[in-house]
Amino acid sequence: MCGIFGYCSFLKEKDRKEILEILCTGLARQEYRGYDSAGLGIDGDKPSEIVFFKEVGKVAGLRQRIAESSIDTTKTVMSQVSIAHTRWATHGPPSVVNCHPLRSDVNNEFIVVHNGIVTNAIALRQVLQKRGFKFESDTDTEAVAILTKYVYDSRPDKRMTFTALVKTVLKELEGSFALVFKSIHFPNEIVTARRGSPLLIGVKTEKKLKVDFVDVEFAGAEADTKAVESLVVPTSPTSRLAPPALLSRRQSRNFMSEDGMPQPIEFFIASDASAIVEHTKRVLYLEDDDIAHIAEGQLHIHRLRRDESGKAETPAIRNIETLEIEIAEIMKGKFDHFMQKEIYEQPESVVNTMRGRVNFDDYKITLGGLRAYLHIMRRGRRIVFCACGTSYHSALATRAIFEELTEIPVSVELASDFLDRKTPIFRDDICVFVSQSGETADTILALRYCLERGALCVGVVNTVGSTISRETHCGIHINAGPEVGVASTKAYTSQYIALMLMALQLSEDRISFTERRNQIIDGLRALPAQIKSVLENDKSLRELANSVLANSRSLLLMGRGYQHATCLEGALKIKEISYMHSEGILAGELKHGPLALIDENMPVIIIMTQDSLYPKVQSAFEQITARKAHPIVVCNEGDTGIKAGVKTIRVPRTMDCLQGLLNIIPLQLLSYHLAIKNGFDVDFPRNL
Repeated sequence: MCGIFGYCSFLKEKDRKEILEILCTGLARQEYRGYDSAGLGIDGDKPSEIVFFKEVGKVAGLRQRIAESSIDTTKTVMSQVSIAHTRWATHGPPSVVNCHPLRSDVNNEFIVVHNGIVTNAIALRQVLQKRGFKFESDTDTEAVAILTKYVYDSRPDKRMTFTALVKTVLKELEGSFALVFKSIHFPNEIVTARRGSPLLIGVKTEKKLKVDFVDVEFAGAEADTKAVESLVVPTSPTSRLAPPALLSRRQSRNFMSEDGMPQPIEFFIASDASAIVEHTKRVLYLEDDDIAHIAEGQLHIHRLRRDESGKAETPAIRNIETLEIEIAEIMKGKFDHFMQKEIYEQPESVVNTMRGRVNFDDYKITLGGLRAYLHIMRRGRRIVFCACGTSYHSALATRAIFEELTEIPVSVELASDFLDRKTPIFRDDICVFVSQSGETADTILALRYCLERGALCVGVVNTVGSTISRETHCGIHINAGPEVGVASTKAYTSQYIALMLMALQLSEDRISFTERRNQIIDGLRALPAQIKSVLENDKSLRELANSVLANSRSLLLMGRGYQHATCLEGALKIKEISYMHSEGILAGELKHGPLALIDENMPVIIIMTQDSLYPKVQSAFEQITARKAHPIVVCNEGDTGIKAGVKTIRVPRTMDCLQGLLNIIPLQLLSYHLAIKNGFDVDFPRNL
């Protein structure tokens, strides 16, 4: 994922140094989203000048590029608009020329930053090239910038509002994206648009806002045409010299002071709340097909209407909400890396997931977000989980307990494959969508697919206000706190617990499972202390990574039952952080192919914690040792069944369905230490 950041200030005296620092910090806060280059565009010394800074690599390199430039950082302005972006290459390799912002021409008439993919970019490029336009980059974004100039130039009188111009452009675009536009023709104005990619706007004022919402300005096709035709002063559609009657934009009092006069105000546009929280906690989340226009200290929300029936597709207001996260939560503190910090936060994050939801004395589970829909969920004919990556593994880890406690058939689907197969979904299905960010593209598409077919849709997310949290009927917020490291750690354990709580609540009306439910709830009570004890093994795990696994090129992880998901998740962590090939294998499938890989040179980790499948995993252990393998065994403390001389990783014993929560933590730490030993960037693995 890329990261967008925009900064608009009105009647606030700012020097360039402060503006550039705000932009660079905004990008740095979104580094966890993954990127390979960074860039920004700010106003130059002349009225129609835009200055770019671009760099392949990290935001730190962009800061260095700015520091080495001759730009006057002491120049102050009262109002300005600046945009910045971290790019993850999709169209064209990482390079300065492909770095955003992308421009429409050498005069920088229109510049654009963009997340997502414009799927018809090749066709647009061909059409524009036939009309004489020259392309500098390989990106799909440049086609958007040049198309904007083409539409603007096609108006002989150039009398078109910035919003109407962007609306016209958006109607030609296909795909999933978030866009931010800046132009020399519309100074101190910015237009943003969202379709399938997250975008939010933070608002910062010295005085309290009059209202906590912004009206959405709906317009049909006829009104859009009138907006295009509206007379506006050519120099700037928001110039104070323009007669009020000529302004096509309505004046809102929402952002004015008590006396009705404009007040100093700042707007922050970002892909993620973590980039905004240090400036303001007052944010507005854009919906799909929203167009936000900021100018003269005013924010207007428009809709790109594609519904010819004229019906409103979404609510007529956008609420200004308060962020719950704190700036300290997205800082490393005493830790060397965010991933390390987040691994060590798990004793607290699992408590936060359970807080207010589990009454350990009465053995009662209360998930407020599901309360109104429990009767429907209990009558469902099957439960379908849809997720990607780590979230998929958390669903897989809890599938068996759902089947056991609810006695409802359960399937777990990778969202991309689910869509490829056009899986049959029915009105009495319960579809659960698991995503840390709540913005996973394939999972969102799967959600909309299920909504169209009338299924009850449940979201399990970590981000309030995310697309999945808004578009599902009901859901659970996992309360894990911000996860900055690219490799998910605490979100996995919190998702695991949230899904466990869902299974427990759905089964509370089944008397025959009361004892089993109570045992699981007792296990949840002991879990935070047990996680702390596992983390105390960090030193021995570091030694293991630096010795036994130090020179390995590949690693196999084996488990059975509940631990199959643990193996898959552990293998994923090792792959994405240490770049070592690793594979999670179901121990029951050992004879059907994987056994051919086993010899004295193949490192193996086998999970042999004590549950009903322990004898079967022991059999797998015997098979691999008979072929001269030297496995590392993840086993319970006090297990005397492990042969002398075998390297072990000891973890506390808990309920079989909760054991994976403890077993995954040594694998998270192993992946971390393997990456550190090899000198890799733990928080920002390549290509992710």
